[in-house]
Amino acid sequence: MRPISYSRAGAVADAVAAVAADPTSDFLAGGTTEIDLLRQNVMLPRRLVDINDLPLGRIEDRPDGGLYIGALARMSEVAEAPAVRERFPMVAQALVLGASAQLRNMASMGGNMMQRVRCAYFRDATSPCNKRDPGSGCSALDGFHRGHAVLGVSDHCIATHPSDVAVPLMALDARIHTEGPHGRQVYPIDDFFLLPGSTPHLEHPLEHGELVVGIEVPGLRTARTSVYLKVRDRESYEFALASAAVAVTVEDGVIGEARLALGGVATKPWRARRAEAVLRGAPADTETFRRAAREELVPARTTPLNAFKAELAQRTLVRALQSLTHPEIPS
Repeated sequence: MRPISYSRAGAVADAVAAVAADPTSDFLAGGTTEIDLLRQNVMLPRRLVDINDLPLGRIEDRPDGGLYIGALARMSEVAEAPAVRERFPMVAQALVLGASAQLRNMASMGGNMMQRVRCAYFRDATSPCNKRDPGSGCSALDGFHRGHAVLGVSDHCIATHPSDVAVPLMALDARIHTEGPHGRQVYPIDDFFLLPGSTPHLEHPLEHGELVVGIEVPGLRTARTSVYLKVRDRESYEFALASAAVAVTVEDGVIGEARLALGGVATKPWRARRAEAVLRGAPADTETFRRAAREELVPARTTPLNAFKAELAQRTLVRALQSLTHPEIPS
């Protein structure tokens, strides 16, 4: 057994100072992923600093109609909050579809933003993995890669980002607030998640000891007309093969605002900007939706086992758009 020391922090500054001072330490919140990685010898901290006593669990209204969600707010609490359900339905839907009830009651919103990939090779401490051991190689490239990414991939990593709720947050231009050794930082969510490139072990721009303290969701009228659609191998708790977060406005049959993001098919929550550009000002019909979906998947880089994901992502995006604009069309 590996000895691990444990302490509980009573203030954000104390937690940050404790972890920043020790390169072998880490924060502990809900632990729904971290404990698994400890057991699998993927994470090897010598010290855990428990942050569950910190006052970071509130869900607060913002003057623009948006929300500030504390990093320790549990997924279940956020999913059930009336403000989330009414103003940001796709966020609530993604949270419910993202985990079992037991996990939602434990998992924190900040922890969800920081969760590690579900690649089996990353979680097997004996397999080469550039994300776990930089420079060792990517076992998934020539291995079993059916569930891996087709967008945002590199020669060094094709692991799919696992979060559900990060997908609608990406579509909504959420901002991640942190406290670290150098004070408060605010990251646009697209900058918070890094593409693997040649450094897949760097998943976020955070320095050691920098703690996620909250998520700011801007008040967008478009978000009230939104949906999160998830396609998976089984209906019960399972990770997405493809998912789509869609928020649109339509007037006189023409699309105005469009905010789209994809999950289950990319190395980070994927903002579908190419599809958005096709949709804006175009007729709200199935042909437009298909054209937008095709355009978004043009850069897809597939492998023999996951080539189906490019088509599946397109169909998922089209179906999500249809469900918002033409609910009478059968799913």
